[in-house]
Amino acid sequence: MKLKTLDDKMRYRIKRNRNSVFLLQDFFDLSDRDQVGRSLRGLMEEGLIVKIGYGLYARARKSSLTGKVIPEKGLRELAEEALERLGVPYFASRGERAYNAGQTTQVPTGRVIAVKDRISRKIGYDGKYIKFEYAP
Repeated sequence: MKLKTLDDKMRYRIKRNRNSVFLLQDFFDLSDRDQVGRSLRGLMEEGLIVKIGYGLYARARKSSLTGKVIPEKGLRELAEEALERLGVPYFASRGERAYNAGQTTQVPTGRVIAVKDRISRKIGYDGKYIKFEYAP
């Protein structure tokens, strides 16, 4: 199988990779920033990927309920994978730790992640975003 166009090469890489989250830099070995950006926009229109943050993309699928294009995994899983790829250490939030220790019956939403380092990047999709809590 001979892959000729940049779109074909990127499509093949996205489908074959075991990661669900892709960084813009993952494709710089194929071409320059402008062409990679154009190709990613085309793949988003195709419904192969969705944008979940600045320079962050996630593999997508069509929802069986609504027919809209949605990420393959849940928002929490995508955020954790993105943080790992970016090299940001993370752990359970205060609410999750309190719930797991039996100190409260309030069930955490799963949309709060504790981080040690400062992070200014928004990670989310369709108006739903992960909140980051600084924990020294």
